[in-house]
Amino acid sequence: MKIIKDIKELREFRKALACSVGFVPTMGALHQGHISLIKKSVKENEKTIVSIFVNPTQFLEGEDFEKYPKRVEADRKICELAGVDVLFMPEISDMYVSIEPTILAPTQKAYILEGLRRPKHFDGVLRVVLKLLNLTKPTNAYFGKKDAQQLYLIENLVKSLFLDTNIIPCEIVRDEMGLALSSRNTYLSESEKKEALKISKSLKIASKEIIKGNKSVKHLKGIMKEVLEPLKIEYIEIVNREFEAIDEIELKNSIILVACMVGSTRLIDNLWI
Repeated sequence: MKIIKDIKELREFRKALACSVGFVPTMGALHQGHISLIKKSVKENEKTIVSIFVNPTQFLEGEDFEKYPKRVEADRKICELAGVDVLFMPEISDMYVSIEPTILAPTQKAYILEGLRRPKHFDGVLRVVLKLLNLTKPTNAYFGKKDAQQLYLIENLVKSLFLDTNIIPCEIVRDEMGLALSSRNTYLSESEKKEALKISKSLKIASKEIIKGNKSVKHLKGIMKEVLEPLKIEYIEIVNREFEAIDEIELKNSIILVACMVGSTRLIDNLWI
């Protein structure tokens, strides 16, 4: 595995490739969720590039940018064992210059749910994703479905800017208890991990209700809220896959999304129906 930190070197490496290239962007602290994306890329492409870059522009003031978990050596070993060809680890000063064009996420889809509580977060996400896609020029880029709104906005970015990359959505990976894997799970104490299981439990119960034929959004939100107590709920929302409000579940076109505070840690999860 080749480790590249210099943008010019990455460009030269990519220019020399005449094969399919898979790309997995990450912020490090890799877990089984990331590994599933990487393995899918390795399987489906002749070369795989993974980036590790904690992107400052997607963090709001007071969020955990400075303390975001960093495990450089462990991440390097994980990538090597997973069959990654290039690990790209740039510096902030290389990725951003003093004067930059503005990248704005579409307001009507970026200032709801995650964006309502984290204004301009998705501006920063799309800004760095566009840079990374331009640098790696992947045939296929892999993103997890856990960040459903982010995935939607990235797909929209690629489509609207005519980027020559396929965005590959990947399933949520959970631990043996059902907790959706996240780098932020490392912030949880053992008791908080048990409390966090209420999030996936609420989604499971909603799924069972839908199987029974109960498709009312109001009803599903109500039973989920009961399961989640006493967690601090930021939102429980049910939308179609264009992130439009709906009154009833539309099979194969709906997403149930949850955001909660568990202690001081903010966790999100979702279920694609």
